[in-house]
Amino acid sequence: MRSTISRAFVQASLLSLASASPAPTVFANAAPADPVITASPVQQNPSPVVARNILSDVESDVDNVLSGLGSGLPSWVASGVPNFFQGFPTGDAVASSLGLDDDDLAALPTNVLNIDPYANWTNSGWNVRFHGNVYKQPNTSVSTLNKLADVFLVNTSISDLPKSQADQARNLTAEIFVVQQPEVAVNTIHLQPAAGQGSSGQPGGGGSSNTTGGTQDVTLPYNTTVEGDFDTFVPIASKGLTAGNETSAIQRLDVHVKNATIGNSTAYLVPPTGITIVSDIDDILRVTKIYEPEQGLINSFARPFTAWENMPDIYRNWSTSLPDLHFHYLTTTPEQITRNYMEFIYTHYPGGSFDTRPLNFSDVSATLSIRKFLLQKVFETFPERKFILVADTSNSDVMRDYPKMATEFPGQVQCILLRNTSGTDSGDKFPYDTSGFKDLNQSNYMFFLHADDLTNLDLANGDCYNKSIPQNLTFSYQGLPDGLGATPTSVNGSANHTGAASGLLKESASAKSLVALVAAMATATFMFL
Repeated sequence: MRSTISRAFVQASLLSLASASPAPTVFANAAPADPVITASPVQQNPSPVVARNILSDVESDVDNVLSGLGSGLPSWVASGVPNFFQGFPTGDAVASSLGLDDDDLAALPTNVLNIDPYANWTNSGWNVRFHGNVYKQPNTSVSTLNKLADVFLVNTSISDLPKSQADQARNLTAEIFVVQQPEVAVNTIHLQPAAGQGSSGQPGGGGSSNTTGGTQDVTLPYNTTVEGDFDTFVPIASKGLTAGNETSAIQRLDVHVKNATIGNSTAYLVPPTGITIVSDIDDILRVTKIYEPEQGLINSFARPFTAWENMPDIYRNWSTSLPDLHFHYLTTTPEQITRNYMEFIYTHYPGGSFDTRPLNFSDVSATLSIRKFLLQKVFETFPERKFILVADTSNSDVMRDYPKMATEFPGQVQCILLRNTSGTDSGDKFPYDTSGFKDLNQSNYMFFLHADDLTNLDLANGDCYNKSIPQNLTFSYQGLPDGLGATPTSVNGSANHTGAASGLLKESASAKSLVALVAAMATATFMFL
């Protein structure tokens, strides 16, 4: 049983198990170009990053309970959802554990995680937000990858998995165990028109045109961070591209980082006006069960990624029926395992830009609010576009921050669509706070149970509520086990009906009772981290 493994022990285990042999191929780095400072089109300070707390009203009591339980209980339990992809060794720690010296690293080819960017139109033309990570992939032996993968496979072993699942577990483990490249130049990025259709037989991003022009090479103005990350807007030359103020359609460019073994992506040139769907992935587009850590781990490490219900059909329909549509996929998955997510999305869903959790947000309190940080960046970059936000109730930062976006960016939030995971999945035991929706118009948000609940909505005109799905919101904590809440008012078919876990927090319920609930759930469910 690995049910009591701490996060620190996982990291120590990964480092102690590692072994590798260097690759014979020598990668010749080009000389860094002189940096050319390019200002971001968003001229303001980054939004502050703050920790999220599902129990903000009893925060001090929660902290006291958590500290009293010792280091075996992760502090982020108070946020209401596990981030089990945490504590991965990076950079020098990986190189040291593998016994790699500078010559060994120089012999390894350079790879680039080139995350699909979006571009906006300004007075200076098209500006592309290039972002990703530069790293080297050690030749870790199969036997070592097996041992490393076993650390993540709770209550099972890679030897017990079918071959296809064992292969996926090894591949994902290898993606985690890489050596990020700090302070290096991303010298040349080649751009050219993207050929053909986007994923799922749909134009990339929904409603995109056949792109002409844009062929050129660009150089990023800054070197990578100490974690190997890069993230900056860079103006590009038109070279025959359509100006953003002359089209309502998405234009797509192939993006390739030269002198890198891996480094392809697609850039989505998004006009100033139109609709952008910002979509979470776990438990809304794919079956993850992130609220059940053992299932979440094996679903992410070993089992094939599986679409949730018929959501691909829903998104495919939106891509053809909604005007001037842009898809942006935002997940808090760490960069090291992003490629699996992107491959899944572009196999089952319309193409679109992508955001993930960069390594330079290494502090736990910062990583737990990175979704809000990235979301604000998109809103600020496209101040005239309307946004449809799609996620689920298992993320307390979503429950707090998404309705806030409607007031912080008035007129931009067209719809908020949230799957109530506890309404259909008994494994989700976490309460969720709906108080942020109290002052929003019901037509602008909906809690739903099944993908088909999203049909026949007039999203283009801001009618986002399927009246056949009762909401029964009390604008307080919902989804608490019976005994802690008032008599449930939900009915079958309600998007807030949670079966045995239904109930609402009484105003008279003590903070200590709520803290005890969180602590009990955390102790029973998450101690393996």
